[in-house]
Amino acid sequence: MNPFTLISPPSLERALHEFAPGSQWIAGGTNVLDLMKEGVARPGRLIDITGLGLDRIETTEGGGLRLGALAPNADTAWHPLVREGYPLLSAAILAGASPQIRNMATNGGNLLQRTRCVYFYDLGAPCNKREPGTGCPAIGGLSRQHAVLGASERCIATHPSDMCVALAALDAVVHVRSAAGARAIPFGEFHRLPGEDPQRDSTLADGELITHIELPPAERFANHSAYIKVRDRASYAFALVSVAAALEFDAAGAIGAVRVALGGVAHKPWRRTDAEAVLVGQRPSDALFEAAADLLLEGATSQGQNGFKITMARRAITRALSTATAGTPRAGRNDGPGRPDLKEPQ
Repeated sequence: MNPFTLISPPSLERALHEFAPGSQWIAGGTNVLDLMKEGVARPGRLIDITGLGLDRIETTEGGGLRLGALAPNADTAWHPLVREGYPLLSAAILAGASPQIRNMATNGGNLLQRTRCVYFYDLGAPCNKREPGTGCPAIGGLSRQHAVLGASERCIATHPSDMCVALAALDAVVHVRSAAGARAIPFGEFHRLPGEDPQRDSTLADGELITHIELPPAERFANHSAYIKVRDRASYAFALVSVAAALEFDAAGAIGAVRVALGGVAHKPWRRTDAEAVLVGQRPSDALFEAAADLLLEGATSQGQNGFKITMARRAITRALSTATAGTPRAGRNDGPGRPDLKEPQ
């Protein structure tokens, strides 16, 4: 690990003014410290932002929810306001990492965690995300965990978060501040596709700090939501494919509104509102859900080893929508082993 300076500003305003080139925010440190230990990140100065009053979870004037950026993932998942009003978010958080990590990891840090691509962490391998212009050995290499949607010739890495998939489906808004002021970023615009600049994971500017995440009211989805995560083992594994689905039904039993987002398949949580629109006004059926899945996965491309993800994602989408239709699972976690028909084809 390279030497660095650690500072702990007494206030948010002081922290924002302390940021300079070569600085890195740190709170729970569950990803930042791993990156530093592996030599992937080499900040000269860490700015400790714990204790700055950014850990509250509370309702907003509009009836939504405000999630403090420094609230631990565990506190967020088990908070009564989240469990009752946003069970999709609770299920997604509880499907990620381990209880120990969820106790340390923060909401803001979850949004900013970096890909787990093996080439990104291997300093002996080229990586456009780590060192722009050096190449992407995952293309034509070990690509089983990699993207089938939204990839580019420079990068096929995937975003690892479970929480972010639910936030994408719930139309969250990310609030950030810097010494220059504050702004709000719709969740769909927060993370980036790799394009020509895969080293940039988000649209955050240098020195901007996430202060909180705002969720609009979601009572209409609370009784019909599901988070499905398909992975290699039942705990502490990143998603091969995940799906966050939420439905609202009208009095006649037709779908009045729907949200669907995918994880494990792209450089950011993947959502297409035109695929959701196919479902609105229709009665739920396997054929309808399959049609939406086909549109949601339009343009999916296999790199060879990850081709199974396309079939897996199609099945996971229909399963998530069917599960949400039947009613929100309320037993806690919804991340056990998938059905046999969701297993990787042999």
